[in-house]
Amino acid sequence: MKKGFLIAAICVAFGLQTISAQDTEAKSHGDLFQGMSRTIPQGRVVLPYGLEVTFEKTVHLIFPAPIRYVDLGSSNIIAGQADDAENVLRVKAAVRDFETECNLSVICDDGSFYSYNVRYAEEPEKLSIEMKDFLYPGNNNLPVNKADIYIFRSIPVHFPAAY
Repeated sequence: MKKGFLIAAICVAFGLQTISAQDTEAKSHGDLFQGMSRTIPQGRVVLPYGLEVTFEKTVHLIFPAPIRYVDLGSSNIIAGQADDAENVLRVKAAVRDFETECNLSVICDDGSFYSYNVRYAEEPEKLSIEMKDFLYPGNNNLPVNKADIYIFRSIPVHFPAAY
């Protein structure tokens, strides 16, 4: 008991704070980087689509433009561009019955960005998904789960022989 009071007194004397489980939980749910950052506003978040995959069947995602970049959030899923189709991505479970939800991100040549939360389902509801229907023509008429990525094409730079 005396030891506990002594430790508390030393912490107060040196301005140290003890961290309780409640403090740790608060920091992991929004108070990022110990108050040294801002929370991301809801309007800036690209809402992910929900996607179900299985081990025995392939899900095909059909995009409105050629695929430029794909990121798999976990080794529980595999994906690849369909042969001779630049805008079709095949997605499948690499592990049977995986329990943890993971994510998948895709960027297309037109600068569109797509985000998915992926989970395992024995029988996915949708096996072929056309993403073009989710893009609306016109200005300021885009759904909240679509974002534009600005793609910079590298330009060769030639330096004089002196360099």
